[in-house]
Amino acid sequence: MSRALLAAAFALLPLPALAAGYAEEGDVIAHQWCAECHVVDDAQTSADAAAPSFQAIAKKYGEDGMGALAAFLADPHPVMPDMSLTRQEIRDLTAYISSLRAKSGG
Repeated sequence: MSRALLAAAFALLPLPALAAGYAEEGDVIAHQWCAECHVVDDAQTSADAAAPSFQAIAKKYGEDGMGALAAFLADPHPVMPDMSLTRQEIRDLTAYISSLRAKSGG
């Protein structure tokens, strides 16, 4: 197979793995940037009472709403600080939040 044909075939393949987030990396980001205000896991004992827990966010956005959550994180509202997350960090964070929904069975 020629290089050009191989490159063309590769370009036509869906690339979900490149767009996927990694929950483990999102966990690190959540603890680094979000835990001051949000409860990001079951072990956390304190946070801002006005900020929803990540479990509540996971339930609110559901399986099909992670795109909307990603859009929110890319352009946060004034109540939330602009952390200038990269696209990959946003994918990782939403993957982590989605994993919390899966763990709760909701």
